[in-house]
Amino acid sequence: MDKLKAITVFRRVVELGSFSAAADDLSLSKAAISKNINELEAYLKSPLIHRTTRKMHVTESGQQYYDHVRTILDEWASADLSIIESSQQLSGLLRINIPMSVSILMLNPAICEFMKQYPEISVEVVMNDQYIDLVEQGIDIAIRGGQALTDSTLRSRKLSTMDRVLCASPSYLTQYGTPTSPQQLILHNCLVYSLSSSATRWTFSREDDTQVVNIQKSNYSVNNGLALKQAALAGIGIMILPEVFVAKEINSGELLPLLPDWKISPHALYAVYPYHKAQSQKVRVFIDFLTSYLKYE
Repeated sequence: MDKLKAITVFRRVVELGSFSAAADDLSLSKAAISKNINELEAYLKSPLIHRTTRKMHVTESGQQYYDHVRTILDEWASADLSIIESSQQLSGLLRINIPMSVSILMLNPAICEFMKQYPEISVEVVMNDQYIDLVEQGIDIAIRGGQALTDSTLRSRKLSTMDRVLCASPSYLTQYGTPTSPQQLILHNCLVYSLSSSATRWTFSREDDTQVVNIQKSNYSVNNGLALKQAALAGIGIMILPEVFVAKEINSGELLPLLPDWKISPHALYAVYPYHKAQSQKVRVFIDFLTSYLKYE
């Protein structure tokens, strides 16, 4: 038995959820996948995966073994990568996951500038507002907003802080009135960014005063910031978005900022990456570049 190959096969079967998917991913036959799993189970004297003609599931021992070998394989790959990249010009593929709105408004120009400086690096940008499993999807870096990480398998670095603004269109305010305090938002239709950890719980502060508003009325929620802005421009309701999303519309008067005396907590932007990518020179260089770019901007 080629133990390294068998462990690699086992890992991909677990992560992809089927023998067929692992066979496609590793360019092996389904029979070869089964053979490696069978040999590994025989060597360990323990079943790792229960399988039937319709489905499979990982045993308790299999899950425990997966947690260990995933760490070992990732550290091995990281060690190889650190030596390979240190001995040659930066090159190869960098896969980046970014929320669609943030990418279009802020980060795609930065990525284009990065590629000019490092022409041997190819970049694949996956625009997706949903949180995805970085390891399973083969992502090197994800750009995410919100709070610091709680997942111990990931690492993060803060890139910037974005101020947020409460605003609405003149047509909405003409029809429904302008709120003069946070609590008056309860009477208004509020547009909700559904992926926020506090989607319907908005917090405002002013000097020593903090007010939390639990949104009562909302007939529109969406998982994309640009779509949220379009709804506000259409006069549907009041929203909170990072200022960079609405600066043009506020300057033109298409959107009006509300409650200027009250502060909304800013939105932090992080670079998140699997811990085994910490030694990747491409990852480090890109994060350094992005941090510098955003500060300059």
